[in-house]
Amino acid sequence: PGQGAMHDCMREFLARGLREAVHQAARHKPFLGICVGMQMLFDHSEEGDTTGLGFIPGRVKRFPDGMLGPDGLRLKVPHMGWNEVHAAQPHPLWQGIEPGARFYFVHSYYCAPESSVAVAATTDYGLGFTSAVAQANIFSVQFHPEKSAAAGLRLLSNFVDWKI
Repeated sequence: PGQGAMHDCMREFLARGLREAVHQAARHKPFLGICVGMQMLFDHSEEGDTTGLGFIPGRVKRFPDGMLGPDGLRLKVPHMGWNEVHAAQPHPLWQGIEPGARFYFVHSYYCAPESSVAVAATTDYGLGFTSAVAQANIFSVQFHPEKSAAAGLRLLSNFVDWKI
């Protein structure tokens, strides 16, 4: 779903009349977005020139071609595999997760919030990008916690126990 799916996800989401239900839930309940679910929270995506839900001011951008890793080798897009996530602010969902824990990613687009206030974590893949956002009762991640072994399971467990 993070690969060429933002336009399709938003189209189906709107066609099924889900916008208001998600807005209601996001106003009053703990809300967790994963991968394209994080991207959909933003104002706009370059992927298919798509309007998002607008919960988080900012844009979703494509990783540029020709990025180089620390070893000087060319990085592939999509960003696929394990990478470190660095918490940018304390949050109950980070409880018990080691700084720099590794999570599993698969995406060609990354979120660029307008304000650093929403940034909950960052990751480096040729450029530093926002890999998690937090705002009130919304927490969202670009990586896949369900595929991220112990750290991912801990994050999901923390979400289940999250008291707002």
